[in-house]
Amino acid sequence: MLSLQLFSSNPKPTLLDYPLNPLLYPKCLKPPKPYPKSKPAPISSVLQWNRKPELAGETPRVVVITSGKGGVGKTTTTANVGLSLARLGFSVVAIDADVGLRNLDLLLGLENRVNYTVVEVLNGDCRLDQALVRDKRWSNFELLCISKPRSKLPIGFGGKALVWLVDALKAREEGSPDFILIDCPAGIDAGFITAITPANEAVLVTTPDITSLRDADRVTGLLECDGIRDIKMIVNRVRTDMIKGEDMMSVLDVQEMLGLALLGVIPEDSEVIRSTNRGYPLVLNKPPTLAGLAFEQAAWRLVEQDSMKAVMVEEEPKKRGFFSFFGG
Repeated sequence: MLSLQLFSSNPKPTLLDYPLNPLLYPKCLKPPKPYPKSKPAPISSVLQWNRKPELAGETPRVVVITSGKGGVGKTTTTANVGLSLARLGFSVVAIDADVGLRNLDLLLGLENRVNYTVVEVLNGDCRLDQALVRDKRWSNFELLCISKPRSKLPIGFGGKALVWLVDALKAREEGSPDFILIDCPAGIDAGFITAITPANEAVLVTTPDITSLRDADRVTGLLECDGIRDIKMIVNRVRTDMIKGEDMMSVLDVQEMLGLALLGVIPEDSEVIRSTNRGYPLVLNKPPTLAGLAFEQAAWRLVEQDSMKAVMVEEEPKKRGFFSFFGG
């Protein structure tokens, strides 16, 4: 039996020295409270944030983020997923492959630190490490721009040049990155072909409207023709209120139309515009927003090459008027 003899020669009585009868306790000591009867713990799912995701596949994983249609959120997805991967402890290099219309540096707040681009690297004006811009918030995240705004690429630049660039990133002295994210330009012209050439995975960003879905279906066919079989999609700017009112297609409808694995669903969030204007990605906001949490979950699934299942949103019953009784 434990006691306090190590600290005093005449130890005071403790709760362990008294029986369980509360009438025998002195006034200075209170009887112990009876232990509550243990109830069976409810079954609950284990939070995935209690562990670090396990990186699946061979590194570096070269992922192109594309859509075909402009304005659906490719650059926003690249910035937020890339920083989410960096926060999970993985090294990331994000390549802005949009020539002349780059915007990834604006969303990351790094526009004033881009001094060299890939064009200068290919011309021999600088080294590759000089063109890489390291984020001060997360040192394992780096940005690489293809060219400067309002500039044209040389005639010889194409898919082979981007493949050489990816191989150079793999052979760096400080080690190969875990992820290379390529922000693909809109459309399916030469810039699109150049961006998808070195990739072995693709994330297709779409919105639940018919114009975006038509372009996404066309891009899916082009990716498969190029040999990219691992294609997952992110459905962006989803509004459940419009889905319930039958004014917007549900995520389940989008998945059935495209037939792709679902990587994430991003709800409509007004904070996206604020974060874009500040150059501060959503995933860094405190407290986090719903869209930021959705991007973090999509990054988690990307690491483990996992996908999610879409669920059906119950439609709101239509209001019936007086004449509905007569079939009107």
